Amino acid sequence: MKANVAAIQEKIEAACLAAGRSLDDVTLVCVSKSVSPETAALVVDSGVTHLAENRMEKLLEKKAALQAKEPIIWHFVGNLQRRKVKSVINEIDYFHALSSLSLAAEIEKRAEKPIKCFVQVNVSGEESKQGVTPDEAAHFVAQVSAYPKIQVVGLMTMAPIDATDSELLDYFSTLRQLRDVIRAAGHAHAPCRELSMGMSRDFEQAIQAGATFIRVGSAFFE
Repeated sequence: MKANVAAIQEKIEAACLAAGRSLDDVTLVCVSKSVSPETAALVVDSGVTHLAENRMEKLLEKKAALQAKEPIIWHFVGNLQRRKVKSVINEIDYFHALSSLSLAAEIEKRAEKPIKCFVQVNVSGEESKQGVTPDEAAHFVAQVSAYPKIQVVGLMTMAPIDATDSELLDYFSTLRQLRDVIRAAGHAHAPCRELSMGMSRDFEQAIQAGATFIRVGSAFFE
């Protein structure tokens, strides 16, 4: 595990250097959804303290198992059903897939604290992916002001699995440009400084385009 973590960190450092960015600007999130709590613990022991899950049950299981290893910063990625919001929303630090006002309303109803959220944007337009369209993003973020417990810290996207390097840069750069527009609007509820983009196969291109959170899964466990 330590060798895999070191290899990922070396790639992050190289990508930051090539892009003229500080290593401190990029947060590495381990998406541990495919592994046991024991394996996730090895990641934490290797120095990675941001963990992500995409299922309520798995997040609660891992959080209970890793209590002794606090502080761990917990992220929920992927679709969150409204009926499960009450069980998970107060157990996480970041939510990466806000894409509807109905979900925002449910989070507002159930949250006991402000929730740091990324608005999911379907930059590629793939029907299989959720998220607001790029044209809808700014208006959607403005509407979220109706829910005081939601803090829009940034935007999130996922690139197509078969995208070329140049296409990846186009998708990720589009999200960065949207982020810049929304941030410039100066919404109190939406500082929108962050970009959650880049996974195991494409985080280097995401860093080149400005990612501040990268969500890496399989590269940890190969």
